[in-house]
Amino acid sequence: MSIVTLFVDTSDEKVSSERRFDKSLTISQLKYKLEPITGIPYSTQKIDLYQGNNLQGSLDDESKMLGAYPVEDYMRIHVTDTNPHRVKNQYTDVSLVEKFELTEDEYEKRTDTVRAFKERNKLGRFSAEAAAKEEAIEAAYENAAKQIKIGDRCEILGDDYTAQRLGTVRFVGETKFQPGLWVGIQYDEPLGKNDGSVQGERYFECPPKYGGFVRPTKVNVGDFPEEDLLLTDDELEEM
Repeated sequence: MSIVTLFVDTSDEKVSSERRFDKSLTISQLKYKLEPITGIPYSTQKIDLYQGNNLQGSLDDESKMLGAYPVEDYMRIHVTDTNPHRVKNQYTDVSLVEKFELTEDEYEKRTDTVRAFKERNKLGRFSAEAAAKEEAIEAAYENAAKQIKIGDRCEILGDDYTAQRLGTVRFVGETKFQPGLWVGIQYDEPLGKNDGSVQGERYFECPPKYGGFVRPTKVNVGDFPEEDLLLTDDELEEM
């Protein structure tokens, strides 16, 4: 089973989430999974695949599997609500109008955008509550990262904070693929996603499929023997 980690967001900025999907999912099945995440009905979803701010294409063939597209770890899928019930004719069908697009930098500089309005009025992710929550998360990452050193043996915790995999810490710090602190792990088995590089940027060296990146709070360092040392008495006698 091949799993890919993707960032999911929407046009109204109500959703920004990191999720894991099986590449064997069809785009139709993916839409059903995205509906409770984004709040956008299956039938009105338009899914675009991005690497950073660069559009890679649309996931528009519902019969194709996700893995049939050039999808890689830490790419972003942007889900748009097309609201087809409101498109009555060629005068109201916005898909017939040439799009006016701005770069991220150009958008941030404008003062007449929804983002600028929210920022001025401290709404949504710009509210004091959201800022406090973000600060608490970053503080948790920083505190956890202080306890982690390159070369440490560790176990990686799942979303339910139970141990999932064992490995060795190879990187601790900020990355270009996503803000904040990350820990690069070389797993004992080929259960990772990369060889220590993401989107052309190398952070550490390891064999292909042995590397992965997790948040510091998902790393538990300690005296964890390597997987190939966890042998039974019978196996030791045969060596």
